[in-house]
Amino acid sequence: MVIDPVADLIIQLKNAGAVGKEVISVPYSKFKFAVASKLKESGYIKNVTKRGRKTHKCIEIELLYGENGTTRINGVSRVSKPSRRVYEKASSIKPVKYGKGALILSTPKGILTDKEARVQNIGGEALFKIW
Repeated sequence: MVIDPVADLIIQLKNAGAVGKEVISVPYSKFKFAVASKLKESGYIKNVTKRGRKTHKCIEIELLYGENGTTRINGVSRVSKPSRRVYEKASSIKPVKYGKGALILSTPKGILTDKEARVQNIGGEALFKIW
């Protein structure tokens, strides 16, 4: 049983990139699928697909690699944990790694990156940082 599914997802992405895997498969949930889709829009992963039916659903994630074979995901950091939730106001959202990374937020308007949240002037729960 996984207590923190978002942390499990981002660590699997980081570890798969470290060993050079092309595709990983994680159990399906709408929340994890939304997070993975936002990572695809942000350019950190190549493709996200939902596989299976009913109770045997999974998410297949293709990792994105550069021309020299390095993965796009260099590091991840979980901000909000099950034991301690961290919420950010729109005015207090700062760029990650001088704009080279992204902060993924769960907002009332869905999953957003830090740049999108600043443009829409909306805050929410800071899930994790990725660079």
